[in-house]
Amino acid sequence: MQAQIDFITENTRKSFLKMSLPMIVAMFLNLTYNIVDSIWIGNLLGETAMAALTSAMPVILLLTSIGMGATNGVSILLSQKIGAKNKKETDSLITTSFLFSLIFSVMLTVILELGLTVILGWLNTPAKIFDMAYDYLSIYLIGYLAVFLYLYFTAILRSYGNATLQVIAILLCTILNAVLDPIFIRWIGFHGAAIATVISQIISVLILLVYLMTKKIFAFRTSLFDIRLMPPLVKNALPSIVQQSIPAISTSFITAIVSGFSITAIASFGIAGKLEMVVLYPAMAFNMALTAIVGQCIGGKRQDRANDYLKCAILNGGGIVLALTVFIVIFAKPLSSLFVNTPGVADIVSIYFLIISVGYVCNTITNCLLGAINGMGKPTIGMLLMILYYLIVRMPLAWLLSKTGLGINGVWIAVLVSHIVAFISATICYRIFSRRDFNDKT
Repeated sequence: MQAQIDFITENTRKSFLKMSLPMIVAMFLNLTYNIVDSIWIGNLLGETAMAALTSAMPVILLLTSIGMGATNGVSILLSQKIGAKNKKETDSLITTSFLFSLIFSVMLTVILELGLTVILGWLNTPAKIFDMAYDYLSIYLIGYLAVFLYLYFTAILRSYGNATLQVIAILLCTILNAVLDPIFIRWIGFHGAAIATVISQIISVLILLVYLMTKKIFAFRTSLFDIRLMPPLVKNALPSIVQQSIPAISTSFITAIVSGFSITAIASFGIAGKLEMVVLYPAMAFNMALTAIVGQCIGGKRQDRANDYLKCAILNGGGIVLALTVFIVIFAKPLSSLFVNTPGVADIVSIYFLIISVGYVCNTITNCLLGAINGMGKPTIGMLLMILYYLIVRMPLAWLLSKTGLGINGVWIAVLVSHIVAFISATICYRIFSRRDFNDKT
């Protein structure tokens, strides 16, 4: 099957928008999906339940990030094979990576189910909400295979230049979750939201699977399995997993710091995190889109086209995120009241966005650069940059500033500083490696 968008020959801006806009829509639908959970939990069960969900979120973010990283590693290889018009290796790669995805996600689920008590202890989860967070996560983990396969199938579609079906699948999933959430929460309680989430995720995966099999993009045949593809898969997947997981690890660390302040602070951080996705998701969409686009361009030996797409992404992404940031900063307090109508919570959320706001445009540009670097087949460079931003800069600085008179605001300042450092270092790295690759090929 030919790629649905030929990024090497088609118009740069049109091709980029055809790829990225459906992904942004899918991201916002996913945001709606997550916000619906929080709104129902906050309004039906109150601040304590919202704090319990916040304590559970680092684990969910980590699991999602691992899935995104592993499948993004697949997309790096797959998009390059598609760009090189190598159908035989493309089909073998899909079969081999699918088997890898099944085994990996099941193993991860088992390990986390067994270690949940320890993990929540590491997160400094207060005793008052410990059992609630544990129950929610233990149910969520049952459906993790569906989450992983959803990310895997959408990575295949992105590699072919198809991001539209993802919108349809997540739209149906969001609607179903919005309907099931209040029913299960009223019937079962807090962890009823987790049951609704699992059901909707499974349906979303089935939609994607049926489409892929109907279009003959995906067909699992053992004869296509090629053990020789495992080393390059692991080589790309591991740094991608680390790269995507580090932000979740950082969020877990910061959640533990915030947990030392109060239940109100935990609930506020959770709400801010939900609202923050409005400005972070477009950047993530550009990152994943550029990984596939640049991968095709590199596979076709067109570094110049890769540079054109990167410029297009930065200009469009920067403008979109700037507008969204202004909106969030202005309406932070009323938006916060949608979740929990508590003045203390609204004040913390408002200050959070006032401090970090400048960093969101920096984060968007950083994500565009990282997507391009990944598409060039250099996920290890992206991984090292993420280690710098989060493990070396953000986490130690957040801990240090939280111990000063700045208190919880010191944590937000650390986040801002890390966004600025990320932007500067990613810009330098892309210029070095894109120039080197271009010179090597010419």
